[in-house]
Amino acid sequence: MRKFHNNAARVLALLACVAGTMQAEAANWLMLQGTEPASAAERAKLWGFIQAQYQKDYSDANATDGYIPPKLIGPNLTSQSQFNVNRARLGVRGTGFPLDSSVNYFLLTEFGNNAITAAKGGSARVTDASITVSKLPGARIRFGLFKYPGAEEGLQAIHVFDYINFTAVSNQLLLERFPNSRYTANSAPATLPGDGTLNGFDRPVGAFRDVGIQLFDSFQAAGWEHSYALMLGNGNGLNHGDNNDNKDRYLYWSSELLLGGSGPRAEGLKLFLWSQDGKRQLDNTDDGSYNPQEYDRKRQGIGFKYLKMPFRLSAEYMRGDGMIFLGPDKPTFDINPAAPAGNGEEGKANGYYLDLGYYLPGSRWQFDLRYDVFNRLTDDTPLPGGPFAGRDFLMEFTTTTVGINYHFNKKSRLTLNYEIHKAEAPDWGGGEGPNDNLDGIGNRIAVQLTHIF
Repeated sequence: MRKFHNNAARVLALLACVAGTMQAEAANWLMLQGTEPASAAERAKLWGFIQAQYQKDYSDANATDGYIPPKLIGPNLTSQSQFNVNRARLGVRGTGFPLDSSVNYFLLTEFGNNAITAAKGGSARVTDASITVSKLPGARIRFGLFKYPGAEEGLQAIHVFDYINFTAVSNQLLLERFPNSRYTANSAPATLPGDGTLNGFDRPVGAFRDVGIQLFDSFQAAGWEHSYALMLGNGNGLNHGDNNDNKDRYLYWSSELLLGGSGPRAEGLKLFLWSQDGKRQLDNTDDGSYNPQEYDRKRQGIGFKYLKMPFRLSAEYMRGDGMIFLGPDKPTFDINPAAPAGNGEEGKANGYYLDLGYYLPGSRWQFDLRYDVFNRLTDDTPLPGGPFAGRDFLMEFTTTTVGINYHFNKKSRLTLNYEIHKAEAPDWGGGEGPNDNLDGIGNRIAVQLTHIF
């Protein structure tokens, strides 16, 4: 049984070591996405972007020739190689200027094939629809559907994201999958060619968004820009309405030492921390009746992002308590719901990433290196008796991503990523358990073309 490392200590050590760009930036996403420039914004600015890609996974099947989702290409999970138009977003934003420049709006729709629209998500989806009122000094108010204040990887604009795939910790801990309205059994590993049954959730991912109200603003002092956000939301992601009487609470703070530039290409050292908590309802009893239970869901994080051409350096540590996602094939949030083990409803997890970037001066080339770790079900302990005696479900996922970006111009770029995957899990023996399914997990290559208009 391998030992888990103290990941919080690792990240704090990294933070202690760190006390113009074409795409990456230490930008203030609260202000860039929630407001428009006073007296300079258009009444209606049409904008959007397209991302088309190819991915190939080199994982091997388990002992019975079955594949689990980490070894297949999402969102369809039917193959180990796939061409895809993974994002095609079209939006409009602006203000009522010259009528009133202190009120602005933001509307965005998704037409690509991803976890927002695939399966039962629908062929198209509204991802953002918000109004910001900037009437009160120091307290802007935003209403509607928009990105909640949180982790940098989720809060930043996806079309300027330096990589193709999210880190494992952001994908599994923060990119929320919501419980089905009724009990849905787990799916067994699939043989290829797949039939698409591995995705057991009947609603789209949360996409780092919620419907609610947010109080936010930023102010500058002595060369620093400080920002805050307080938000109250339904805790129901892209799904309109609320399925319980509880509301999610979001807190965010960032302080950035300004080093030059402005807007999405600002240079600086940004320090940030965030927190969110709420409750989820899960019907996890296979008894033919609708009898959901209520579970807490809490997430916290702390990190930094530094950008001063030609270098970029960032790191973030995150942890979660309750409603731990165990894969799209496990809508029960349990690895084995027949036994009191592998409990994601009340489980815990943590993880971190370290990201490095270098922009070759005088060229269009950008080089990236990212290392991320996700520890899942860290509180799980071996069972004392029964058929699962001595077994636990602690898992560690590590990914090293080597990336290259070539910028044709400010609006178009080609991204190439090579991901080196490793996964460790308890070995139960006898060709069963999480280790058998994760055994053979391989590397992945991904190519993506992005165009912003």
